[in-house]
Amino acid sequence: MTSPYRAVLGAAFDELHPRLRAYFDAIPAGAVGRGAGVFDTVGTPRRWLWPVLAVFARSHVMFPVWERQVPFTVENRPGRRPDGSPVVLATRVFDLRSRTATMVDAIGVDSGRIDGPHLVDRLGGPVRTEARFAASVSDGGLRLRSTVVWLILAGRRVRVPRPFAPVVVLTERWDEESGQQRVSITVRAPVIGRVYQYAGRFRYEIVNEQEEWSE
Repeated sequence: MTSPYRAVLGAAFDELHPRLRAYFDAIPAGAVGRGAGVFDTVGTPRRWLWPVLAVFARSHVMFPVWERQVPFTVENRPGRRPDGSPVVLATRVFDLRSRTATMVDAIGVDSGRIDGPHLVDRLGGPVRTEARFAASVSDGGLRLRSTVVWLILAGRRVRVPRPFAPVVVLTERWDEESGQQRVSITVRAPVIGRVYQYAGRFRYEIVNEQEEWSE
């Protein structure tokens, strides 16, 4: 099964660092990807935004916090959408000071575009947000930038108009010095600026689903 990332990047997939190719490639049947690390920062210091983030927290998307040095784990599982296209089901568990918080999302492919396939991430459980991403590779790292954002309201998919839509940027790269993967996500809103972020490093490997994984 082709991974969503390989399907979207095409030949550019092979330009990723070998360790990132292992992370973004298809997960074999009966296996699961597991990782653990530390986020340098999570959330936003703008406390007036926390009531809004609390709404998303109930659906396991974003959290009303501003914390540093947050231990976390990530688990990626392969799946398929009803149309048979590949999807990666991801669960990230944040060990916050006051509680354990879980973020869930499912990233797949939107192949029905004249400008080529794009990644689509459905965030939350239940799903509350959906975003389409343009993907590119630079210096062996992956960069995703959202181009369209939808909210799921009362079961309906409502597109956020471009002038008001937040922009989500994700970068993943391999740090040779530390031997770890680096990840950074920022969410910026028009006029307001940065409203959410997390960034850190982790180790990751593909293991048998039944196998105990040691961090």
